[in-house]
Amino acid sequence: MGNVGFDFFKREIFMGPLRWRKQWVSDEPFEAAGVFDVDGDGVLDIVSGGYWYKGPDFRIKKQIYEPKRYGEYYDDFSSISLDINGDGYLDFVSGGFWSKSMRWFENPGKTDKPWAIHESEGEIKGLETTRAWDIDGDGIIEIVPNSVASQEIFIYKLVTDKDRKGTGKFERIVLHTLAEGESQGHGFGCGDIAGNGRMDLLFSKGWLECPASPWKDKWIWHNDWPDKISPALSCPAIIADINGDGKGEIIVGNAHGYGLDWWEQKIEGGKRTWIKHPIDPFNAQFHDLQWLDIDGDGKPELVTGKRHRAHCGAEPGEWDDYGIYYYKWTGEGFAKQVITYGSLNEAKGCGIYFEVKDLNGDGLPEIIAPGKDGLYIFWNEGPSPQPTPWC
Repeated sequence: MGNVGFDFFKREIFMGPLRWRKQWVSDEPFEAAGVFDVDGDGVLDIVSGGYWYKGPDFRIKKQIYEPKRYGEYYDDFSSISLDINGDGYLDFVSGGFWSKSMRWFENPGKTDKPWAIHESEGEIKGLETTRAWDIDGDGIIEIVPNSVASQEIFIYKLVTDKDRKGTGKFERIVLHTLAEGESQGHGFGCGDIAGNGRMDLLFSKGWLECPASPWKDKWIWHNDWPDKISPALSCPAIIADINGDGKGEIIVGNAHGYGLDWWEQKIEGGKRTWIKHPIDPFNAQFHDLQWLDIDGDGKPELVTGKRHRAHCGAEPGEWDDYGIYYYKWTGEGFAKQVITYGSLNEAKGCGIYFEVKDLNGDGLPEIIAPGKDGLYIFWNEGPSPQPTPWC
């Protein structure tokens, strides 16, 4: 029996799912939230809709502006931080479906001046949201709008001075014009599909291959993307080498119905094909997806959840219980871990633009979740140690 006691103390300890602590921040129903240092004090703050919330406890609330409201929606569908005018303070970019424009909000810094609002050049038809990707690899993000009804595919590039500081201006660059009668459609993504290390752009009916010189050379349109891959592509879809085969796979959420899938890329005889693998077919409204290391193991996880009342309760799955989840790649598929799940006022959704950032510097990122159901933080308290079960 002596060996039994010895074995007991030798039991292996493995790490279980992450633990989370939920914090209410505000009841405002804005659907976008960004995280950055607003006032330059070295502490991260939260910007959501018309307000910013001062870190580290996010109890002090300060108004930025008054967003226009249209029924259940506010005309505010992203919160992308960037020092646009080069003054050392982070501004932010948003966009509105109804205003049909990308807007940037000028941070007044330590002055008492109001935040100035600047509108982009050109109308954006059916602006679903905006995202930021460093397409040319120069270390400065470009702003990419999902202009659902637009025949043109275009980006906004920050104009910088000789010191690479922002000048307060953006250049609108058209990358490609679709065929007559076609449009971008709902949803988009950015990443290496072609396998050459460049930042390609994905849309609901095809993808644009990035050339060696993104702003001078011609982008190539590919329509080898399966028809109706998703009725409403998520914003964004994720492009990443999921299975380690050296090719970019694509993770797609159905933003306005049921389903979350990953599509495996195959190239045979020079022809590209896609194989569908379900991740979570039983939940709905996967509008915003993020791919990053949330548990500190050095490998990315898929973080997403339901956008509460995406179309005001009028679509499949909108009245189901809902939540926020992360999915770990096992080498064969995705294992689902629940962060929050339940009915309204018990659980939480994640809006149209949520953030995952380390708010307290412990190396584990938090989830900052806005939405029509309010603004909350889910504090990442790390995994709980779990002893291996007896054999």
